[in-house]
Amino acid sequence: MPEALDADHVIVGAGSAGCAIAYRLVEAGKSVIVVEHGGTDWGPFINMPAALSYPMGMKRYDWGYVTEPEPHMGGRVMACPRGKVLGGSSSINGMIYVRGHARDFDTWAEMGADGWAYADVLPYFKRAETWHGEAGDPRFRGHDGPLHITRGPRKNPLFQAFIEAGANAGYGATEDYNGQRQEGFGAFEMTVWQGERWSAAKAYLRPALKTGRCRVVRGLVEKVEIVEGRATGVRLTDGRVIGARGDVILSAGAINSPKILMLSGIGPAKHLTEMGIPVVADRPGVGANLQDHLELYIQYACTKPVSLAPYWSLWGKALVGAQWLFFRQGLGASNNFEACGFIRSRAGIDYPDIQFHFLPIAVRYDGKTAAKGHGFQAHVGPMRSKSRGSVTLRSKDPGAAPRILFNYMSQTSDWEEFRRAIRLTREIFGTEPMAGFVDHEIQPGKAETDAELDAVIREHAESAYHPCGTARMGRRDDPMAVVDPQTRVIGVEGLRLADSSVFPLIPNGNLNAPSIMVGEKAADHILGRAPLAAENLEPWIAPDWENAQRESGGRREAAE
Repeated sequence: MPEALDADHVIVGAGSAGCAIAYRLVEAGKSVIVVEHGGTDWGPFINMPAALSYPMGMKRYDWGYVTEPEPHMGGRVMACPRGKVLGGSSSINGMIYVRGHARDFDTWAEMGADGWAYADVLPYFKRAETWHGEAGDPRFRGHDGPLHITRGPRKNPLFQAFIEAGANAGYGATEDYNGQRQEGFGAFEMTVWQGERWSAAKAYLRPALKTGRCRVVRGLVEKVEIVEGRATGVRLTDGRVIGARGDVILSAGAINSPKILMLSGIGPAKHLTEMGIPVVADRPGVGANLQDHLELYIQYACTKPVSLAPYWSLWGKALVGAQWLFFRQGLGASNNFEACGFIRSRAGIDYPDIQFHFLPIAVRYDGKTAAKGHGFQAHVGPMRSKSRGSVTLRSKDPGAAPRILFNYMSQTSDWEEFRRAIRLTREIFGTEPMAGFVDHEIQPGKAETDAELDAVIREHAESAYHPCGTARMGRRDDPMAVVDPQTRVIGVEGLRLADSSVFPLIPNGNLNAPSIMVGEKAADHILGRAPLAAENLEPWIAPDWENAQRESGGRREAAE
């Protein structure tokens, strides 16, 4: 007979949100089984911050999903990596920690996610973290949470040059973009602690496991077991059934959560019928509203021998690896994304819609250096594309990858915003002190006209790996909502969903931080607790945003 297992709660997915939920439920005395298809997160490729490019793409750690041919990107099939390991995507991501802008969450509330405005979610961001920042308003930050948030040492002169150039171009500086003021240039934050990746598995899951009230079961979920309209557990492909006395919680991510819902008969009725799956709940929003961030590497050759290029050689990597292995120090102890920027692309936009990740080396997507000598680059792209895609089933086989179509660049506004982002980036790199390091532009290179820039975007823009929105949160009378503001799946009792799937709108930045926040807040809803008291701290908004694209200086016509 198949092994029988049960607990107070069953969580599907040991990722950013799932680990946080497990920790909080166990803390409250509940028993929890976490179902995870991936294996251990042990090993240097995951735990060494500078090795971040390796686990992404490794079959051992990554689901290895790809898109359908993207019609507006020249038919390219694009990578969509997702973590298949303890910690989920927090174990294979770039460790960049960005909460998002306060306005993002206010917009969520306006879209029907009642109780998820900035004042409501700020206490959960704070509860999650122990902040080690050296500057910023501590009222906005957490000081005793499981998740350690640190900043890199910024020893390379290119980091400070980039920050100063952004400020000199008129965008100002921010002491803490995760605090009161996101807009401006400053130090990046990362989920790294004592020289190692600090994933959701380390922060939340391991402490939960130590209590003895939480266990991990490895397996692939076939479907949610539903009896008379109520979720009672999950069935695995090997025949095991994991029973839940309380709620079943899906936290399998923006691709796998909607897949599991549809395999369970929850989704667009027409699509489910075509797949031969009996309809339990007709929810057309399942798999819809797929969003992501696209970005382009704006790359330059450097006039001075100060980049990380020498460490990209075999011997350089060996040196970095040895320093990290024996001392947890050196370049290996950082993700090397240590400077960033958030700007508004034009007047009339009240909060940033362009993000910069700066890196003191010019490398291509395949890991090869783009500059023969020294170089540097900024990853840049618009934050709030209007394009929407979908996740649908390829078949009712649980082992089959779903169909993923982001429908990138399907809106005219996407092209306008991306061109503007490239031109504004060029202006910043042409501003001192950054200009003193510029030898020549590698990419986009000689592309100047709209048509030339469009060709570069179509051929070279890549996903920032921020999929979300495929089971969006909303009011129960919203036909396209999949979960209500208490994270309950609409139409099925005893089933919750909490991960980046529920985001109504993609936040302004990387998604690990808001995914963890969703897990933190969902745990209180699952436990039937009153939410943490709202904190009405006002975010900084540019005082003349209606008329000015930046604070001062710079060439404002560059935004046109």
